[in-house]
Amino acid sequence: MGVIDPPPSKIVAVGLNYRSHAEELGMQVPREPVIFLKPPTSVIGPGEAIRLPPGAGRVDYEAELAVVIGRRCHAVSPGEAGDFIRGYTCANDVTARELQQRDGQWTRAKSFDTFCPLGPEIVPEAPAPEARVELLQNGERRQSAPLSDMIFEPRELVSFISGVMTLNPGDVILTGTPPGVGAVAPGDELTVRIEGVGELTNPVTGPDG
Repeated sequence: MGVIDPPPSKIVAVGLNYRSHAEELGMQVPREPVIFLKPPTSVIGPGEAIRLPPGAGRVDYEAELAVVIGRRCHAVSPGEAGDFIRGYTCANDVTARELQQRDGQWTRAKSFDTFCPLGPEIVPEAPAPEARVELLQNGERRQSAPLSDMIFEPRELVSFISGVMTLNPGDVILTGTPPGVGAVAPGDELTVRIEGVGELTNPVTGPDG
């Protein structure tokens, strides 16, 4: 896909990492990050189509800030974590919501091919806390929240995750989504916009494109 070369060995995503999203769902703020994995085969780049799987039911967008690892990273402190970050980019953690609810866990719902758009480029500087993560669906804003609403900021996430698993160069951490998650349909155009990072746009198609 060109944004990360070589491709990541893994994508580690974080659930429920915005206070306003937890409030929206009526859930308690987690005491530590809730993490799960997406496969590298789910990654696509800017302009590539998100394909809706047959029989999956409702599929949702989730705009996110992505952290790209630059050096092998194991059990680092939050103070050290910045030295291991290559940069930041936009991501869309596409999710088959009905399958997630049916399965009672997240692997199948998060893992379909095309379910992890990333891009358009990796910027080395961290966006400001007041920078907003937004999702536009066909030009209409559906999600918007400042990075300061995160429960665990990127360096804390790198530290926590590296204490669980070694992070390799090119690995990606998805830092959670703001409130306003919603369903997509074939023909939609989805844009993730993050101030200081860029805009990632992808069309949505049916299973056959």
